[in-house]
Amino acid sequence: MKRIAPTARVLAVAAAASLALTACGGGGDTAAQQSESAAPSAAASSAPAAKGDGTLTIGTVLPQTGSLAFLGPPEIAGVDLALKEINEAGGVLGKPVNKIHTDSGDTTTNIAGQSVDKLLAQKTDAIIGAASSSVSESIIDKVTGAGVVQFSPANTSDKFTTIEDNGLYFRTAPPDKLQGRVLGDLVVADGNDTVGILAMQDSYGTGLADQITTTAEAAGASVVERVDYDPKAADFSADVTKIKAKNPKAIVLIGFEEGAKVVQELVKQGLTADKVKWYMVDGNMSNTNYLKMPKGTLKGVKGTIPGAEAPEEFKKKLLEVNGDLKDYTYAAESYDAANLIALAAEAAKDDTGKAIASKLAEVSKGGEKCKSFKQCVDLLKDGKDIDYEGVSGPVEFDAAGDPSVATIGIYQYGDDNKYPGKALEYRTGNIQG
Repeated sequence: MKRIAPTARVLAVAAAASLALTACGGGGDTAAQQSESAAPSAAASSAPAAKGDGTLTIGTVLPQTGSLAFLGPPEIAGVDLALKEINEAGGVLGKPVNKIHTDSGDTTTNIAGQSVDKLLAQKTDAIIGAASSSVSESIIDKVTGAGVVQFSPANTSDKFTTIEDNGLYFRTAPPDKLQGRVLGDLVVADGNDTVGILAMQDSYGTGLADQITTTAEAAGASVVERVDYDPKAADFSADVTKIKAKNPKAIVLIGFEEGAKVVQELVKQGLTADKVKWYMVDGNMSNTNYLKMPKGTLKGVKGTIPGAEAPEEFKKKLLEVNGDLKDYTYAAESYDAANLIALAAEAAKDDTGKAIASKLAEVSKGGEKCKSFKQCVDLLKDGKDIDYEGVSGPVEFDAAGDPSVATIGIYQYGDDNKYPGKALEYRTGNIQG
């Protein structure tokens, strides 16, 4: 396997057999919370003396409503599957893990802040979420300031590498610098020497646009127009007109659910995918948002989603948890987040957030490799150091709580305005460099 060359920006296809799927909403009432646990196989009386309150409580702040609601179902299913398996294996510290689901909404509401307040009031030790980088930015001070771990399966903004977090923020999704390098390389490799970029104006959109610009220009292309738009705008005609005026060979679309409106405006102004090459990212790669459009609207459109190929067995297990899943974006990252939190609590013999954070890097690398909670926790109980190999990849945390190596999948839409579950290729590289 070759690693990404930081100067030439050359990426090699990764052998992703042991890795899993991908990228940045199970329904439910916005105010509703779900708490459940399965009976552990081991008696609580046999557990080691735990600090904290002795019961690991994991909350989620994931999108059930808002512009990323399509990501909610696979993320929530990933957490549910992990906690089902953890509790079937005896729970954590001899007790079942408590689970509380809440909605993150999006940046147009304060749903996420209200959800965090509810979770903290219920003595949550770790929170999985948010999916949106901007939403996570809005709650990180409240979460980490309370001594609780915040663990996102989908945040990709580069800001989180250096954000003030008291050592309590982690993520299984790679920073945008990797996805930006892959997409920038792809655009140029496809023969496009002039590029237009339409990016939502937030940390996710601008960060990706910056990296794509740097990569494409280093490879000899010109970004002839870049428009950072307001995702809440009712109309995108002026934004698209600016791009059209520069006549680019390729257009990169960086956004969330509003991307469907941007696509409609591109078509309206004659910049259809059969005339100009479109490229998308994880935030707007969807198998639901474009289905009402005429068949063939997105034919040939390519896009990138963080994560390697999801094993079929993993997909089958997810469908047992939620039979309505349409895709699996960030399911593996969510599954791994829950498992890593549980294993860190076991390694620390303590369910508090700070104790969990102190062991997350340790259980992710350097020890005996293991691929399931049960396999890993049995090794821990035997006094062994472990290296959890996740479904989403090796998940070896660096000092900033980022994965040090990650994989990006390249997907392509068909006539039905959907992209297949298997990527055209997977490219793996170091995050740094």
